[in-house]
This record gives sequence, structure tokens and C-alpha cells, in this order.
Amino acid sequence: MAATDLHYLGLVDVGRKIQAEELSPVEATKAMLGRIEKLDGKLKSFAYVMADSALAEAAAAEKEIASGKIRGPLHGVPVAVKDLCWAKGAPAAHGMTIHRDFRPTEDATVVARLKEAGAIILGKLQQTEGAYADHHPKIDPPKNPWNADLWPGASSSGSGVATAAGLCFGSLGTDTGGSIRFPSAANGVTGLKPTWGRVSRYGAFELAPTLDHIGPIARSAVDCGAMLRVIAGQDPKDTTAVPLSVPDYLAGLTGDLRGVTIGLDRRWTSEGTDGDAGKVLAEGLRVAADLGAKIKEVAFPDPKAIIDDWFPLCGIEVAVAHEETYPARKDEYGPALTGLLDLGRQQSGMDYQKIALRREAFRGAVRVLFETVDLLAIPAQAFAAPTLAKMAALGEDASLIGGLLRFTCPFDMTGSPTVTLPGGFAANGGPIGFQFVGRHFDEAGLVRAGDAFQRVTDCHKRHPAI
Repeated sequence: MAATDLHYLGLVDVGRKIQAEELSPVEATKAMLGRIEKLDGKLKSFAYVMADSALAEAAAAEKEIASGKIRGPLHGVPVAVKDLCWAKGAPAAHGMTIHRDFRPTEDATVVARLKEAGAIILGKLQQTEGAYADHHPKIDPPKNPWNADLWPGASSSGSGVATAAGLCFGSLGTDTGGSIRFPSAANGVTGLKPTWGRVSRYGAFELAPTLDHIGPIARSAVDCGAMLRVIAGQDPKDTTAVPLSVPDYLAGLTGDLRGVTIGLDRRWTSEGTDGDAGKVLAEGLRVAADLGAKIKEVAFPDPKAIIDDWFPLCGIEVAVAHEETYPARKDEYGPALTGLLDLGRQQSGMDYQKIALRREAFRGAVRVLFETVDLLAIPAQAFAAPTLAKMAALGEDASLIGGLLRFTCPFDMTGSPTVTLPGGFAANGGPIGFQFVGRHFDEAGLVRAGDAFQRVTDCHKRHPAI
């Protein structure tokens, strides 16, 4: 198979070819490493390429597959992971200069599980500083492959860019305020944010531990489901990873949404949402209805206070995570993360308790809502395909930051699972996504909905001209 025919295959599709011995994992890995070498000098999506170990893993996978041992759908498939996930012996800088010389002596649980599934780890993907809003001033940010003037998403920007550009078949990102969903929408790929507690966070640098989620970014909902099944589940190294069985997310996919009720709050999803983002959501709902879903009008709990609370809560948790280096090494931090750390350190115990109570009340109200619907449909963000110039004004424009977080951080505060699906394109050529939100631990329902939508649409099959 020619390299030009390879890099945009779906993860499950390329896995089938590899496991049927129609394609060598070594050939696939060499093709992806060659593409990274050719393109990533411009795209800046990788923080560190693990070429030698990737080729060794590919050779081992080839021998196993030839002997008849198939570990599952990821066996022999090249993927990449966000830099904050530890990979033994490889740098894990966390988007910071402070950690640039740190080389962990063990794998993060998610990395270990990818390796156990036979996946080939191509390298570590670039991220914002500390996984917050902006890249460190001394680090070149990844470039959106659709248009270098467009925002690539944060903080898992490298994961979104590398997946969209065909530099890996799938990747891991993290989401604390929207950072699986933003880069998925911005780069025209699919992202699955699992329920908090579904995936172990052991061996991953923290931003804010009660808000952090690790999940897959890939071409399709099916590909995300294949990756999630591998990384999810109980972990003795992280007791917050829940002891629930992990389903086969690819089993029983019907291609329809009969019997599924999707909630829509028209006021909340349209108020302040631009035309392009609104059209993509409306089209997603039209397709869902054609696939058999029932669309039900709902009133979503007012998220304004919980969005406001996200900043100080995140700041408090970040301040604890960085207490060994901040403020002692404050001059090595960039301005965005510094601002969040200072905000967190200013909060009192009473402030924290009030936030915690409001969070529990909101979480309960959302849980009650999901007693009446199976899924909730919302935009990925209130404005579609923002430019870098627009995002540069984020700190000065309250409506901009509110529009960015309006449909994301509430579901980090509740820990709810979401799937972000490519749904269209803006006038500037940038991709636009929308989300389905599910009940806690019903990632299977999200994969089903995403797969059904993607069987009859093609936005996820369109790729940037690089």
C-alpha cells in the first residue's frame, strides 16, 4: 500500500489491514514517521518523536501477528499521546520549560494499556503550558492544518493537529475545561471525553485533578470507542478510576438511533451562538431525527454560576499541583498559567466550600435532566472556527471567554461524558463541531450516536490540503 493511501485511513480500518497481514506494522510506522519528518516542522504538533522505540514496537507487533496472536483492534497501529502522559524514558515536559529534562521511569497507565494492546507509540504531542489556556512563550504552538491563521484548540492542540494532519491514526488528549472538544472541533476530528473516573489518570501531570479527563481523539466515533476500551477501567494505581466493567464499544452498533431521546434547550444553545455553529447543531439534530431519534425540548440548568466557578476552582487545584515550583520559580511560568495560579492562591476555604456546594447542586440537576433524555445536543462552542487573532483577545473580552467555555466546562464540573463530531465548515474554511452529552458511564451510547451520524455524513472523512 502506498504511503499516500495510508495516512488518512481510520484507526480500526488500518488495524484490520495490519491484523490481516495486508499491511505491515513496520511499513505503517515508517510511513507515519516519514510523514511526521516531512510535515511537522511546519505543523509543530509533536513535542518529541519516539522513532526508535516505535520501530522496535512495530517489529515486535509484526512477529506476534505473523504467529497468530492478535491483541485487538489497535495491534500494530501507530498512535501518539499528549505530552503530559508519561512514557518511560521519553521527555514529559507538560508544555513547560520547568519539566523539559524530566524523563519518567514508568509509563502512565493509559500509555501502558496502549502498549499492552499492541499499539505503536509514535511520540509525545505538544500541549499548552501546564495544559491550561496558552502555550508557553518559549514553545512554538501547533498550527491548524486547515489554515495556519485558525486556532488549533487548547490544550490538546498537538493531539488535534497530528490526528487531523494524518501524522497518527489516533491520539490521547485531556479535557479540564474543553481541551479534547476544542481541538477536535477546530481540526475536524472526533473526540470522546469519558466520564470522570472511567480512565485512570495515573502517570499524567495534573492541571486540576477533579476536573481532568483523559480520552481519545481520532477520525471517527468507532475509532474513539476502540481506543477508549483499551485505556478505560479500574486501576490500583489510581483509586479514583471506578471499578466498573468496560464494555466493548464497537459491539452491537446498529447505525440508527431508534429508541434514543435527545434533549435540546433551544434558548441555551442559540443565545449568543453564531450562525455557523447554530447551523451545524441544527443539521446534526436533523440527521439524528432521520436516524430515528426523538428530539425533546428541555430546560438545561442555568450554567452561568458554574462557569464562573470553574476558574477559581481550577486555580485552587492548579495551585496545589504546582506548589513545589510556584511561586518559587514564578519567572519560568508564562502569563496565562501565572494568572490562574495567582487566582487560585487568592481563594479562601469558605470560597472553596461555596464552589463545592454549587458544583454538587449543579451536578445533581444535570443528573435529574438525564432521567428524561438519553443524550443532550449542544454546540462545541458558541463561535465557529475562530482565528488566532480573535483568540488573542480572549483575556480582554468576557463574552468571548464565556462563549468558549459555555458548552464545555459545565460538563467537566459534572464529569459527564461527551462526544465531539465534525459537522460542517465555516466561511473561512475551518471545521465546525458539535457535541452529544451522555449520562455518566454511558460512553457506549455516545459511540452509537456518533457512529450512526458518521455513517450517513462525510465531514469526518474530509481532510486538510497540506
